[in-house]
Amino acid sequence: MRLLTHLRHVDLAVPDYDKQLDFYAGVWGLTKVEEDSGISFLAAEGSPERYVIRLRKAAEKRLDLVSYGAASAADVDTLAEQLLAGGVQLISQPGKVDTPGGGYGFRFFDVDGRTIEVSADVEVRQHRRIEEKESIPVKLSHVVLNSPDLNRTREWYETHLGFRLSDTLSSPHMGEVMHFMRISNQHHSMAIAQGPHTALHHVSFEMRGIDEYMRGSGRVMRSGARKVWGPGRHMAGDNTFTYFLDPHGNTVEYTTELENLDEDTWHPHVYDFSQPEVTDQWGTANPMNELVAKESFNDVDRGCFVAPPV
Repeated sequence: MRLLTHLRHVDLAVPDYDKQLDFYAGVWGLTKVEEDSGISFLAAEGSPERYVIRLRKAAEKRLDLVSYGAASAADVDTLAEQLLAGGVQLISQPGKVDTPGGGYGFRFFDVDGRTIEVSADVEVRQHRRIEEKESIPVKLSHVVLNSPDLNRTREWYETHLGFRLSDTLSSPHMGEVMHFMRISNQHHSMAIAQGPHTALHHVSFEMRGIDEYMRGSGRVMRSGARKVWGPGRHMAGDNTFTYFLDPHGNTVEYTTELENLDEDTWHPHVYDFSQPEVTDQWGTANPMNELVAKESFNDVDRGCFVAPPV
C-alpha cells in the first residue's frame, strides 16, 4: 500500500546564507515567504505547498532533510508503525509539525542516513496560475540523491516507503548508474544515482512550458550562474533539462513536461546512457561526460551518518 502522495520540500544548510538566499529568491524565481534568524522558507508561486526550499545558515553545507506528503494523519501513523516494525530508526514520533503550514508528521533516517520527513494536514498556500512567458518555477518536481550503494537504497525505498521503479540508466562499462522512482503516476519524484558518497545530486523545479523553461534557463545563464548541462531533453521521463550550480555548488534543474505514466501497464526500461540520444533526445545539450557527471557528485554530506544495513 502506497502511503506517500508527493514531494513537499527540500531543506538545505548553507555557510554563505545571504548569497544562497539572493540566488533562490532572485534569479531562480522562488518567493521568500518567511524568514527568522538564519532560516528562510521559499515557495513556488504555482504550488499549494507552503514552501519548497528551506535554507538554514550553518557552518557546513549539507542536505538537512527531504519532506514528503501523506494523505491523512492516519496514514502518517500507519507509516510510522510500519517503519518501526521494519527496524527503521525514527528521529521523532508522529506529532505536530513546527514549520510554516504546521501539520502532523514525523522524521526518520533512510538507509544512507539522510533525514526524511512525512507529513499530512499541512495548510495550503494561496497560489496562482503561472502566466504565459512567466519563467518562474510552478512547483518542485523531483529530487535526486547520490548513494554509494544504488540497489541497497532502491530496495530500501521500495520496501519501506512504497516507491516503485520507473526506469534505469545503465551502460556497458559502468553498469547501473541511476534508478528513477515514483510514488504516483509522475515518472519520478525521486531518483537514486550511483555516487562515490552520500550527497544531494540535484533538485528539480517544474516550469509552465517549453517557452517558460527556455526563458528561465536563459535568465539564469545571463546571471553568470554556472550552467552544468543543457538545455536538452532526457529519454527516461521525457522531460527537458537545464542544470545549474547554486552558489554553494548544489546542482539545481529547470524542467518541464515530465512524463505521466499509466501505472497499470508500465514496465521499467533499462536505457544505455552511453547512447547520446538517451541523455539528450534533442542533441542540443553539451555532451554528458565525466566532468559533467562529477559536478553532481557534490561534496560529502556530513549531515548523513552511515546507517546499518536494513
